[in-house]
Amino acid sequence: MYLVALMIVVALVEYFILGLLVGQARVKHNVPAPATSGDPIFERYFRVHQNTMEQLVVFVPAMLIFATYVHPLVAAILGLLFVIARPIYAMGYIKDPAKRASGAAITFTVNAILLLGGLVGIVAHAL
Repeated sequence: MYLVALMIVVALVEYFILGLLVGQARVKHNVPAPATSGDPIFERYFRVHQNTMEQLVVFVPAMLIFATYVHPLVAAILGLLFVIARPIYAMGYIKDPAKRASGAAITFTVNAILLLGGLVGIVAHAL
């Protein structure tokens, strides 16, 4: 389970870094707090950060459930894919929002596997 915990920590550090990038973009593009709009490039950084938070809400509990009821090593590998997918998503989105698709698809797939796999694992253990 330590690999699962490590992947969760890495994902949270990644989220923290994305938050720092939002702060830098806020200064660079002159978008004073509490505004969340104004400059299109700033808005992309902001949306990447927000979307990552939205994905973490599913990822963290689904990963823990999957690791507990299915397999911790597989959960950790899926966690690594999640952590790799987020910068792909971020770089694509910041460059051009239309280029976020591959990172978004990997993130969605990982979360779907963790969530559905965890559900199946729970049901299998209950029977």
